[in-house]
Amino acid sequence: MPSTMPIVLYKITFIHFTALAGLCLCVGNAVTPEDESNIPAISKYFSTKGRYEEVNPYLRDDILAVNRSILQPPSPQCRPIHLTAIIRHGTRYPTAKNIKKMQKLYNLVLHKASGKQSWLREIQTEWKMWYTEDMDGRLVQKGVKDHKHLAVRLSKLFPSLISEEKLRGGLIKFITSSKHRCVNSTLSFKAGLTELWDITDVEFEHAVNDALMRFFDQCTRFVQEVDNNPSAMTELDKFKKGPEMMRVQQKIADRLGVLYSHITDDMAEAAFYLCAYEFAIKTVKSPWCQLFDEVDAQVMEYANDLKQFWKRAYGYDINRKSSCILFHDVFSRLDKAVNENKLDQQVTEAVTVQIGHAETLLPLISLLGFFQDNDALTSTNYATQAQRSFRTSLMLPYVANLLLVLYDCGGDDLRLQPLLNEKPVTFPGLTDQQGSMPLYRDVREHYKDLLNGCDFEAECQIFNNA
Repeated sequence: MPSTMPIVLYKITFIHFTALAGLCLCVGNAVTPEDESNIPAISKYFSTKGRYEEVNPYLRDDILAVNRSILQPPSPQCRPIHLTAIIRHGTRYPTAKNIKKMQKLYNLVLHKASGKQSWLREIQTEWKMWYTEDMDGRLVQKGVKDHKHLAVRLSKLFPSLISEEKLRGGLIKFITSSKHRCVNSTLSFKAGLTELWDITDVEFEHAVNDALMRFFDQCTRFVQEVDNNPSAMTELDKFKKGPEMMRVQQKIADRLGVLYSHITDDMAEAAFYLCAYEFAIKTVKSPWCQLFDEVDAQVMEYANDLKQFWKRAYGYDINRKSSCILFHDVFSRLDKAVNENKLDQQVTEAVTVQIGHAETLLPLISLLGFFQDNDALTSTNYATQAQRSFRTSLMLPYVANLLLVLYDCGGDDLRLQPLLNEKPVTFPGLTDQQGSMPLYRDVREHYKDLLNGCDFEAECQIFNNA
């Protein structure tokens, strides 16, 4: 059931793209390994503001490295026939809202902080507030590279699917959210492939489709009951006023030498984001990182996990159900590939690349049942959630991706492998014997209630009790 909403097609030449995105990155060669001393100790807790390299640390040594051994199919005759890739945009600037919070914190540190530490003097005398509100979430140069590199890695992992022949033949489809950061990520992904194969003589289309990639904006019930409803975030609000967050704020105040009352939860969040953005955008260990130790960072990560849990994931049923339209779209593509393959026809859509947001991926991942813990995340169970599987730092860094790879293993043996961030995951609820590559018919059977129901229009409708 692909979306029937209007789709806008764009053709972008390679020259137009490089002018738009700035510095051209040659993707044919691996880059120099990173200097570990530039990586903040707390970088693995940056949640949705984290780098992809912290989720896959081997990429620090070689950004184009792939681990083919993880893709071992059940038998040698298995061959991939279709790939759906749902991908978050690359590294971006902070939003205008967060930049305002950062400016407020910076002014406080500049005029009120009285500590004598060298890192604090560095903030006060050398560091300049360079973020401006007009940046407002736009893709940065690192975000361009994120998608170029991912395109090259996926072409190495799936050379029979992501190939020059299939790209030129129109068998690779690109769909994006209308937001600048997503459109520019799409252009970057395409440029990664055109540079790899030195294609300069042809243009490749992409479709802008917010019904699929920004479904959350168009789900009235989600918008009213969760997104615009302050009481939906009660657990997060309680945690922000709770002992763990208060202790973090007091420690920040002590390190800055300011009154406890000066450091609000917004200030703590702004400081944490300053450390995260400076690292993600510029690969520097900012002096702002000195405001947090590992214990503090774990608390800050939990606060963001609470927000994502209650606003986009398992907290409310409508969070997940808002992604019904994307869920059906994915399975309609898979079904089409299965049917074409059974008729010995060429699969007409070998690859679908769909680029959206963390808010696109998380509801779908949750609808599919991944990373669901036994207990809900609440304001009072931080201490017992240390081993939780719901950790957005691991799930949703910049350029996070859910890959669904359909394999033909001969006869009626069609299998589906899910990967998150280039690592195999197992469909929740499917037995261990099926491993991470179960029969496609078993996957369909497992999700039959959603396939037969989960109607976006019905789920997102508001019913008045009057």
